[in-house]
Amino acid sequence: MPILGSIIKKAYELRNMPVELKKKRLNPITAQQAQLRKILGKAQLTAFGEYYDFTKILSDNDIRESFRKHVPIFDYNSMYKQWWYRALNGETYVSWPGRTKYFALSSGTSESSSKFIPVTSDMLTSIKRASVRQLVSSSKFNFPDNFYEKGMLMIGGSTHLQYNGTYYAGDLSGITTGNLPFWFQHFYKPGRQISKATDWATKLNEMIKNAPNWDIGVIVGVPAWVQILLERIIDAYQLKSIHDIWPNLSIYVHSGVSFAPYEKSFEKLFGKPVIYSESYLASEGYIAYQNSLEKRIMQLIVDNGIYFEFVPFNDQNFDPDGNILPEAKALTLSEVKKNEDYALLLSTNAGAWRYLIGDTIRFVDVEKCEIIITGRTKHYLSICGEHLSGENINRAIEMLAEEFNLDIREFTVAGVRHDTMFAHHWYLGTDDNIDPVLALKKIDGYLNTLNDDYMVERTEAIKELFISIIPARLFNDYMKKIGKEGSANKFPRVLKGQRIEEWQSFVKENGLDTCVSRLGVE
Repeated sequence: MPILGSIIKKAYELRNMPVELKKKRLNPITAQQAQLRKILGKAQLTAFGEYYDFTKILSDNDIRESFRKHVPIFDYNSMYKQWWYRALNGETYVSWPGRTKYFALSSGTSESSSKFIPVTSDMLTSIKRASVRQLVSSSKFNFPDNFYEKGMLMIGGSTHLQYNGTYYAGDLSGITTGNLPFWFQHFYKPGRQISKATDWATKLNEMIKNAPNWDIGVIVGVPAWVQILLERIIDAYQLKSIHDIWPNLSIYVHSGVSFAPYEKSFEKLFGKPVIYSESYLASEGYIAYQNSLEKRIMQLIVDNGIYFEFVPFNDQNFDPDGNILPEAKALTLSEVKKNEDYALLLSTNAGAWRYLIGDTIRFVDVEKCEIIITGRTKHYLSICGEHLSGENINRAIEMLAEEFNLDIREFTVAGVRHDTMFAHHWYLGTDDNIDPVLALKKIDGYLNTLNDDYMVERTEAIKELFISIIPARLFNDYMKKIGKEGSANKFPRVLKGQRIEEWQSFVKENGLDTCVSRLGVE
């Protein structure tokens, strides 16, 4: 019996015991109030804290209501223009104590220019704590002792950060990887040297070259880029599955996008069952993770440096473009309801305050704080009232792939004006053969079933549907062209504004603008 694996497993089990005991007596609402009090107390002498009088908020009987009343809701633009630009210029005590050493560069999936999200030492500590909790939860899966000696392949951004003399900037994955604890270095792959590569193609080739030297048990990364790596390794070494080279691969931890549309194509890469585990690590903090094999849902981390608020995602709080309205009403954890969509607001120990991160979630169990991600506020298609959510869009493509056994690698949809009415244009990235008109009819049928508003508008206003079946590589080529290849970058599921024209021009440049089929109202 491997001694090292046995020791590590036992350490995880011992670490897990107090966590489980703590969860049994942890009241999420009380924990959240304690987190709010803690971060308000620490930030009350910052410029932000003094401006919004955190000291007074802390003295009020109901600090949650006082906080909600006195501090406005911020999105990235308002937070950056009013506060974070000062931290970027080296000013201390702006919205969190001390000097901000790191900034995570993030464009999400809806913006073209990079955002600078502050990452403080307190936030890094919280991320490490949450990561260990998720790792510790693996001790419940009854893996053999030698599993705990296997490598963990983390496919993220470059650890070679930009430095301007005041701060370091780069992908959050690069920042966190550069701050890994010393004891984890033995397990971490691809290792420090390869992780420094800033070019995705270079990093990809190095991982392929070194793959036979590693014994991987866990893979962590965004599905699209992990899939490319696994396929390239299988092709390079003429394997039947990735398990021919990594027989101990047991867990894939995914994040960033819905995994459901990718699941069938991943199954083709594996030679035996793999556990899929979802994590919710955003540039603003570690929000939730899956802690059960029985159900693919995540649990909010309510006691780790983040205070949550929830804005009902409806027409009263958001405009058709997904922008939050000035009088939007935010709810506390004690006020939310099951099976309703909410946009997340975060107040964190990195100096984000009532900050709209752009994701929408739904509670499947309020008491246990169990959630699923349903989409993005900007990846919400409603040009005429059809109210298609990211969840609707993902589910329709998932159903298409299941019915026809298709490997749909990427997809997106654009809502456009068409004559005096409207149209949706779908782009499916697949190398499989399928009748485009049939695919369009199926997608239309799925969405009519999934969404009543779509069914109504399909007859009243959305008079045409278009579809382009294009090579899967085109999506990756486009991401490379705009400098978003690899790492944690995701292709947007809904194209809006200027991005529609840019994408359509790119498709046309590649000679595929004529590969369009259409479907009217039947």
